[in-house]
Amino acid sequence: MFNKLKIRGGVHAEERKEQSTCQPVRTLGIPPLLHLPLRQHAGKPAEPVVKVGDRVKKGQLIATSTGEDVCASLHAPTSGRVTAIGEVVAPHPSLLTTAAITIESDGLDECLQPGEQFDPMSLTPAEIADRVDQAGIVGLGGATFPAALKLKSGARQKIDTLILNGSECEPYLTCDDMLMRERAEGIISGARLIQRAIGAKRIVAGIEDNKPEAIAAMTQAAAAFDDVLVQPIPTRYPMGSAKQLIQAIMGREVPAGGRSSDVGALVHNVATAFAVHQALYEHRPLISRIVTVSGQCIEQPQNVEVLLGTPVSWMLEQCGGLSQAPARVVMGGPMMGQILQTTEVPVTKGASGILALANPEISKTEPSPCIRCGSCVSACPMGLVPLEMARHAKSDDFDGAKEFGLRDCILCGSCAYVCPSHIPLVHYFQFAKGELSSQREQSRKGELTKSLAEARKARKEREEAEKAAAKAEKAAKAKAAKEAKERAKALKAEQEQAKQALAAQAQAAADAPVNEESGS
Repeated sequence: MFNKLKIRGGVHAEERKEQSTCQPVRTLGIPPLLHLPLRQHAGKPAEPVVKVGDRVKKGQLIATSTGEDVCASLHAPTSGRVTAIGEVVAPHPSLLTTAAITIESDGLDECLQPGEQFDPMSLTPAEIADRVDQAGIVGLGGATFPAALKLKSGARQKIDTLILNGSECEPYLTCDDMLMRERAEGIISGARLIQRAIGAKRIVAGIEDNKPEAIAAMTQAAAAFDDVLVQPIPTRYPMGSAKQLIQAIMGREVPAGGRSSDVGALVHNVATAFAVHQALYEHRPLISRIVTVSGQCIEQPQNVEVLLGTPVSWMLEQCGGLSQAPARVVMGGPMMGQILQTTEVPVTKGASGILALANPEISKTEPSPCIRCGSCVSACPMGLVPLEMARHAKSDDFDGAKEFGLRDCILCGSCAYVCPSHIPLVHYFQFAKGELSSQREQSRKGELTKSLAEARKARKEREEAEKAAAKAEKAAKAKAAKEAKERAKALKAEQEQAKQALAAQAQAAADAPVNEESGS
């Protein structure tokens, strides 16, 4: 059914996954404070629906969208009291702050009363999407795009295949691997709900062949369904990218600038599918996730299920602490993750891993000039020319970089990984994409300002025309009234003259002498 093609580009990065797969997923306790950023998704920040001092229960809605903007709702991970709504340090390399709701846990973990019981498979596609939206579920593979929007858009497209992304190609990360090993039935259950929501004919779970336990567990869970297939795929970074996964499994290439739905496919991470299962079968919104804690500086590498908003520092303590001061702390994977300047930041929906890396695990080699060897071109999974994009980006020629395919760059880091000159290519691409985004925003603002000015001018002209018309109408009415008054006055004068004439005639007749002869 599926025609697997040779995969273009990519690298075989050192995996280092065995460190965190030696024990089952461990559920961490409840930290004293939870800091929940209002923006843990691609889109606009959610708006708080609670205030400082409110007591909240586990699973209670605390922030949501107030309009049509792309947004994902936020729920209380445990019971407690809202102590602040303000700025906290965001998990970002620049130590930016972000608006967040802070909850002081009371240790009771008191839940909301469960809702009505129903069979989720009896829901309509729109009802499934709405409940996924209400649960605040986003793509848990790292993109964090609101899942409900993908379901709704998928329902409007002709999607024949739902692909479950179980590749987890980033080094160190094993949270999806352990999820598939331990909770495969829930993943398949959530995937079938997604399939119903988008109208797909089949489900294919793509899992890299370096995860035999996960493949076995998922195969067993899928055995009861004829339209669910588990497909091992080559272990090669960045196989977790949707476009590479579609090409590897279906033999279809997503066009430049296009979406997966353009070729009849929709990709969801296995953790997202499990979150859908929890939301509809267990009435549990997205309030926790599995996170890989690994790296040479971690005393006890493992996978933990942690409440959203948990401080990274507290989580590391629960994992035995640090064996040495890390040279770098990363949220996510080493290839595409965010470098953290401090561990006093919260775990968010998109946090798949926390890595505390020692010096031997990171490259600190100073970059040297490009030798134009072409290694980056061979490694690029999108078939781009990274050295030319970097040359244009470095000289602030962002349009030139765009001509070489900057828009299609997925920032996977394969080019930088193989570069013998250790040039930070991805940094240049991130910078160029940011500048182009800023230019588009400025252009959008300029066009908006221009349209507003034109609308204001048109409104002024319309108002002036309306005033002139009203003035002319008023003048016409005044003239007509004046003319009517003058006509009435003239008529009255004529009537008075006629009256006077008649009176004069009558008087004249009365004053005339009587004829004596006729009178006798």
